[in-house]
Amino acid sequence: MANIKSSAKRAQLIAKQTVKNRAARSLMKTNLKRFDTAAQEGDRKAAEAAYRVAVKTVDRAATKNLIHKNKAARRKSVLTRTLNAMESK
Repeated sequence: MANIKSSAKRAQLIAKQTVKNRAARSLMKTNLKRFDTAAQEGDRKAAEAAYRVAVKTVDRAATKNLIHKNKAARRKSVLTRTLNAMESK
């Protein structure tokens, strides 16, 4: 437990931020999984819709420093390659 008032306030702030970050990261993972399931089922329209949402949440996570910008770029690249592979089939 913090002995100094400012450190106690900081601990409360960090706890609030942790909850927010965890929720945002969870939403990102959920959207990525939705895209994966749509792609595996072969549903092109659902995959495109899920792709747009997934890319948006990955970008938002990178902007908020939840994930590194290079990791965001890699994830988007994998999503795009998966979507383009659906066209060729």
